[in-house]
Amino acid sequence: MSIDRIELRGLRVFGHHGVFDYEKRDGQDFVVDLTVWTDFSAAAKSDDIADTIHYGELADLAVRIVSGQSRDLVETVVSELADAVMADTRIREVEVVLHKPSAPIPHSFEDVRVVTSRRREAQGA
Repeated sequence: MSIDRIELRGLRVFGHHGVFDYEKRDGQDFVVDLTVWTDFSAAAKSDDIADTIHYGELADLAVRIVSGQSRDLVETVVSELADAVMADTRIREVEVVLHKPSAPIPHSFEDVRVVTSRRREAQGA
């Protein structure tokens, strides 16, 4: 059994997350990076999208969550997204990075990234 990886990088999503009223009111861009570990050997053999993790559907899921209900913490958003991705039992592991490049920090900075991962326990472990 192989362990393969699908990566979605730099997905821009407008959301209303943050602890300050103006963040909730005005919103801002967030950037999502998703990496999922799966076995896509069946898809490679069949050449059928039904046999793999559809990265367009992953993007749709991320957009729905990040543009959805306002949260105070990006830690909450990134955790909700990771849990939702893991609902697909074909995914063995996910890493989700949520960038908040316009975070309200009064200093010069390049990016704020909040990262989480989830891993399905191996059968028989």
